[in-house]
Amino acid sequence: MRCAPPANKPTPEERNRCLPWTAEELELLGEVRVVVCLGAFGWDAALRLLDPAPRPKPKFGHAAEAQAGGRTLLGCFHPSQQNTFTGVLTAEMLDAVLLRARALSGR
Repeated sequence: MRCAPPANKPTPEERNRCLPWTAEELELLGEVRVVVCLGAFGWDAALRLLDPAPRPKPKFGHAAEAQAGGRTLLGCFHPSQQNTFTGVLTAEMLDAVLLRARALSGR
């Protein structure tokens, strides 16, 4: 999702409408080895787009890891104000996920 929908809850139609843009971005970034999924919606979208998707579907969580379509997915709580102001996601938690992504990318 590119923007926060009303009540911060996108409808299935809104999520599906955004999916082609994400698919195009992934295609343009063909050599990307690691995808950091911001929130459960990002995690679910990546699993829908990357083939083959693992079965059973890996559960989203902060710092969760899964393999899909030859890439590693890393889960990260969304850095929304709601999550950062309440401490659900801290700067240290975000840094840890980004450092893990860097390590997995081989850079």
